[in-house]
Amino acid sequence: GERVKMFIGFYNYTVVLTYMSLLSSVVGMTEALDGRFGNAIACLVASGICDMLDGKVARTKKDRTEDEKNFGIQIDSLCDLFCFGAFPAFLTYALGVRGLVGTVSMCVYVLAAVIRLGYFNVKEMRRQQETEERRKSYEGLPVTSISIIFPLIYLLRPYCGHTAYLRILIAVMFIVAFLFVSKIRVLKPGNKLMCFFIVAGLVILGKLLHIY
Repeated sequence: GERVKMFIGFYNYTVVLTYMSLLSSVVGMTEALDGRFGNAIACLVASGICDMLDGKVARTKKDRTEDEKNFGIQIDSLCDLFCFGAFPAFLTYALGVRGLVGTVSMCVYVLAAVIRLGYFNVKEMRRQQETEERRKSYEGLPVTSISIIFPLIYLLRPYCGHTAYLRILIAVMFIVAFLFVSKIRVLKPGNKLMCFFIVAGLVILGKLLHIY
């Protein structure tokens, strides 16, 4: 309606899940600040599930303009940077990672996420101008993968000493950062594999909420 036109941006159902992913991570940060780490990690998982589905939802709208498509690409990456770049680094710090090496690991992680997302945007906008085919693979590890990796590592926390666990976190941040910007080719999951990831995410989500 006319009232929507009073605001900048593009408003339709295709961006709802992207915004839900962002808001889930904002809530997760507040939970981490209050020491409710299980809830915070659950929010990260929820963000990942929303991100896995938002592309499929967006493609159901066949009459999107080029501006709407480009807006979707930009919004998705901006939210991804917050949800799967800044938020995991924030969680790492909240869980106790300190010192020079720990700080470097968090900085390298976020920097790698920025580079990976910026590079993806450039390539994706060009790809969409050249073809209507769906993407079959990614170059570098998608940042969304941290929404599965981090919770799995977190589930190890009760079985590790505090110092050992923090060292594991630091190592994971460095390794994942390297994979973000590496030239490895990662196949885009099909519907069956995506369903598996979603179910796995829900199982982890249930485990986290049950324990904490």
